[in-house]
Amino acid sequence: MTELFDLWQRALPRISGKSKLAEAIRYATSRRSIFESFLTDGRIEIHSNIVERAIRSQAITRKNSLFAGTDGGGRIWATIATLLQTAKMNNVDPQVWLTQTLERIANG
Repeated sequence: MTELFDLWQRALPRISGKSKLAEAIRYATSRRSIFESFLTDGRIEIHSNIVERAIRSQAITRKNSLFAGTDGGGRIWATIATLLQTAKMNNVDPQVWLTQTLERIANG
């Protein structure tokens, strides 16, 4: 990793500062400690696939709420969908949680 970051630092002055490559190198080098953390902590994944898979259904549901008919309806749908997905991600039965929550709201 040290050699890779050294290579990037040497290459950066020789490429166009506005290029996508320069942008990527600057991004990586400014976050070097974060990128290298997986080398010393075996619990850290080198990629974010696990997290991306975990939140995919939530993101899709939120996007689908854009077609709810009205802005207000879409916001409410997105909020409820987010709450239900959060319950699932925390191993809470969303139907039980929603039922209890609605009962508590109705009972003041």
